[in-house]
Amino acid sequence: MYQILEDLNRTTGITGSMIVGNDGIVIASDLDTSLEEEAVGALAASITTNIQRSLDRLQQMPLSQVTIEAATGKLFFSEAGIGILVVTAERDVNIGLIRLEIKNAVAKIKGNG
Repeated sequence: MYQILEDLNRTTGITGSMIVGNDGIVIASDLDTSLEEEAVGALAASITTNIQRSLDRLQQMPLSQVTIEAATGKLFFSEAGIGILVVTAERDVNIGLIRLEIKNAVAKIKGNG
């Protein structure tokens, strides 16, 4: 698990990654030290749970990924089977490349890659 995160973090523009349970508990982390793991985990669980509830009301397919763009960077939350893959990235990152790398990492986490 940690090797998957380490490999993901080698991608240009990615500043850290972690896997958290749907309850927000950190499973594995290779996150930038300036961020508090527990706070990021709780945020990821809260956001994805609320979005999934909204999607359920709209009768949409299950949530696969959420991207948040802020002034200082981007956050990606992706459903990864055992929990949520959280990726932090620089503000001006190549989003297409990051999404491809996240897709590959999720496949590995799920045992399909």
